[in-house]
Amino acid sequence: MATEYATSGEYIKHHLQNLTYGQLPAGYERTDHHGHVETLNAPTWTVAHNGQEAKDMGFWAVNLDSLGFSIVLGALFLFFFRMAAKKATVGVPTGLQNFVEWIVEFIDDAVRGSFSHKNPLVAPLALTIFIWVFLMNFMDLIPVDWLPWVATLAGVPYLKVVPSTDPNVTFALSLSIFFLVLYYSVKMKGAGGFFSELAFQPFPKWLFPVNLLLEGVGLIAKPISLALRLFGNMYAGEMIFILIALMFGGGWVLAIFGGALQWAWAVFHILIITLQAFIFMTLTIVYLDMAHSEHH
Repeated sequence: MATEYATSGEYIKHHLQNLTYGQLPAGYERTDHHGHVETLNAPTWTVAHNGQEAKDMGFWAVNLDSLGFSIVLGALFLFFFRMAAKKATVGVPTGLQNFVEWIVEFIDDAVRGSFSHKNPLVAPLALTIFIWVFLMNFMDLIPVDWLPWVATLAGVPYLKVVPSTDPNVTFALSLSIFFLVLYYSVKMKGAGGFFSELAFQPFPKWLFPVNLLLEGVGLIAKPISLALRLFGNMYAGEMIFILIALMFGGGWVLAIFGGALQWAWAVFHILIITLQAFIFMTLTIVYLDMAHSEHH
């Protein structure tokens, strides 16, 4: 598929472009894939033809591919785990039941090791985060040209299949965790206790402006680092797969070498996608444990 593009840059840009839906203002001039220029007579909700249009759509634009794959993968997670729960037996378990029980025990051990309080939300939340993020990351192991090529046949111009390579998705996850951290910080310590935790440590109380600045930056850095860590690692992995795919258009020698590289990177990437899901889950548990703890 790389040979269908005039340059390697066009191929890379195409594979890194989301299928974006948003509003373009009246008077906007847009060029279709055949070079025809169209001027919009009224504000129009439409799918972006290129990266510039996606940028011009502004804040309220939606990446349909990231949103769609995230929902589908979340639904698959719920479907299979629900099916395992409904068919669970105390006799000889099925392979699916064994797998689900192993995952649940693994998550339970992780929560017990990092969360020292009682909260019935934490374990289900940790399970959801680990499986959902893992499934989103796992999409990176599908060859980069397969699904975009099928989408092109259906008239869809762009398709990014790895939701965790979209910062909108990773920030949505991290901000959800951040709001939970703020909620439990206030609930467990009170508004005054939470403020004093930010303002009166680690330095003496009369240096509360400095404390507030340092602790405030540290608090805000949590969701940012959580989101960017996942996004950065997955985006880099996707970029490597795209660069390897370019080798298949350079002759049979490069194609064979690229195939070997793709297999080796995919095997190594299995560790990365699992590790990133585990890190996201573990940091969530740790942040919630800190929100429940009193600091003196």
